[in-house]
Amino acid sequence: MMGNLAVALITHGRIQTTLTKAKALRPFIEKIITLAKKAEKANDSARKLHYRRLAISRVRDKAAVAKLFDERASEFTERAGGYTRIYKVGQRIGDAAEMALIELIDGNDEGYSKRPAKKAAKKATKKAAKVEEEAPVAEETEAPATEAPATEAEAPAAEVTEAPAAEEKKPVKKAAKKAAKKAAKKAVKKAPAKEEKDA
Repeated sequence: MMGNLAVALITHGRIQTTLTKAKALRPFIEKIITLAKKAEKANDSARKLHYRRLAISRVRDKAAVAKLFDERASEFTERAGGYTRIYKVGQRIGDAAEMALIELIDGNDEGYSKRPAKKAAKKATKKAAKVEEEAPVAEETEAPATEAPATEAEAPAAEVTEAPAAEEKKPVKKAAKKAAKKAAKKAVKKAPAKEEKDA
């Protein structure tokens, strides 16, 4: 079945199938495309033939493999993985199966912009919480300087410079509050488990 789906995808460039079949087809076809890339980079004609035969043994259609190796492989030389894209289409009318479109991505497609990793975001919030905890202690130890402004024009300027500093502390406080709420929720979830063990 994977071989037949791969042949259809190579010949047409885009096919519609169920979401589970599309997700199963993605790693299968990407390994075959990687074989085509290796064959294109190989200097030895025996190596090129070897990669082509490996692809034929998996796909079992010489015409589709020839099209992939001769025409389409040059599109993927600059791309390091991610040769296919899956779009969810909706549910099929007959059996309500989740349908999807799977397509080969063009070589000139830039793709999506990379999102920051979740772990990096969590580390940033932890650092912000630590900074928040240390900041009030430093402010209490320092003696505040009490200078009266010379004129009324200087007084509003001093207030303006203090306001942005307070606004910068707000996101840090929010991050600390979120971390505290998560810790409280975990503690609440663990409490019933301990009671069950004791009983």
